[in-house]
Amino acid sequence: MKRIGFVRHGVTAWNKERIWQGHSDIPLDPEGIAEAEKAAVRLAGENWEIIYASPLKRALRTAEIIREANPGIPLVADERLMEVYGGQLEGTTEQNRIEKWGAEWRSLLPSLGIEPDEDMVERGVALLEEIRQRPENNVLLVSHGGFIRRLLQEIVPDQELSDRILNTSVTVVEMHEDRNLCTLYNCTKHLNA
Repeated sequence: MKRIGFVRHGVTAWNKERIWQGHSDIPLDPEGIAEAEKAAVRLAGENWEIIYASPLKRALRTAEIIREANPGIPLVADERLMEVYGGQLEGTTEQNRIEKWGAEWRSLLPSLGIEPDEDMVERGVALLEEIRQRPENNVLLVSHGGFIRRLLQEIVPDQELSDRILNTSVTVVEMHEDRNLCTLYNCTKHLNA
């Protein structure tokens, strides 16, 4: 059995302004750094063996902070953990999108250059298949809200996991031979500690 921990990056200024980030390389803001530090303290005693992270600044810095609290474990940046590419939506707010494309802008998604769901799922599943072949049994993946939510829908389809993934939330999936089981979902108890 592999135990996979999914951690969303800490908050950014664009998160607070509800600006679509996608592949835009936005750093953590001071609150996001503080959130990552709290997540790091929480994760320090949980026997994680390796950390994989999106190379985008907000996720990679979150992973680096977690690693600082877990000295000696490897950190691997992997582009397959990047957020869903947002095409023309990146850098826009809901109001911007309505002004530019109208209230029904979501119906235009394929023509606006957004990464197809199938492509995002394919790259995420490919990484998980590689992880299955590795010797580590407790693997942390530090990534992005849209990516994590969509990948979880794919790998644990029989569980209702529809909430928005919160910044620095921890989700744990046990990957068994016959099925995957989500044992912890979207948990941010460390932010209240």
